[in-house]
Amino acid sequence: MRVTILCPHLRIAGGVRAILTYADRLARRGHAVTVVVPGSRTWWGSVRDGERLDWVDDFQPEIRWVARWNAGSLPEADVVLATAWQSAPIVAAAPARAGAKFYLVQHYESLYHGPADAVDATYRLPLTKIVISTWLRDVMREKFASGAEVLVTPVDAALFHRVQVTRPLAPLRVLMLQHDYAWKGVADGMDAVAKVRAGGRALRLVGFGVKPPADGAGYDEYHANLPQQELAQLYSGVDVYLCPSWDEGLGMPSMEAMACGTALVTYDNGGSRDYARDGETALVAPRRDVAALADALARMLNDAPLRRRLAVAGAAYVRTAFDWDRAVARLEALLTRGGATPS
Repeated sequence: MRVTILCPHLRIAGGVRAILTYADRLARRGHAVTVVVPGSRTWWGSVRDGERLDWVDDFQPEIRWVARWNAGSLPEADVVLATAWQSAPIVAAAPARAGAKFYLVQHYESLYHGPADAVDATYRLPLTKIVISTWLRDVMREKFASGAEVLVTPVDAALFHRVQVTRPLAPLRVLMLQHDYAWKGVADGMDAVAKVRAGGRALRLVGFGVKPPADGAGYDEYHANLPQQELAQLYSGVDVYLCPSWDEGLGMPSMEAMACGTALVTYDNGGSRDYARDGETALVAPRRDVAALADALARMLNDAPLRRRLAVAGAAYVRTAFDWDRAVARLEALLTRGGATPS
């Protein structure tokens, strides 16, 4: 099968890792995969033309750099896949020779990633949708009367698993992702931590992200731009992962932390519903309810048996319910069923 994938860039950020993992694994299953990447200044900032993919070993697909995506110049293929709202109109306008048209939806991008009317319009295009969470399936159904196949992105078990880490037993350590976007909820997370501390619970707040906050305030410890190979050590070295994001297409850092045996406290942010079951695999607070988030965090920190039970159950769930081999096989079947002819 010949597969063309429009990928916004090659940096390890957001859903790009999932896009490129699918591309690589499809290629290793014998398919001819071409990843088309814009190399000029794009919606995602300055991207170097010819940039190498140095965080995936021996990447198998062809990388084709273009000045900008152009529907008429897409290669002849059996399948063409859009992966962000900006690429969806390109795929929709592609000639028939480009193949059956699909749209991998990894977030409801109308919320934060572009003009809502323009983004919403892409969900009405005649493209076969594949979404990464049941929440996104429900959004497509309820807002756009459109069906979608659910394909939850798995955690890479080779990277994310429990490792031995030596650290002090007290105070308990809480990990949170630092991000400049307001909807990532860092301010909510800081407020929740402050409430827990005000209630007399000691904790050490550990931050991580591409870069530290401008003022450096709020964290007791910070890890900037860690290599992927070191994230499992970070996740394994904390007691609780706190996710205060308001909305997530899925929420891979939460799943990665769970896979490493870390207990999760999260908002009900949509995507989390596929793995965070309140009282079973995590503690879940209503979206943007800081008081409830603080209560959940305090409960997790103060109840060691609960914390251990949820950590074990959460790790078992994310490591067994979602698997890369099964996910790639299902994507292959969906693409084939959509009109492609296996090679």
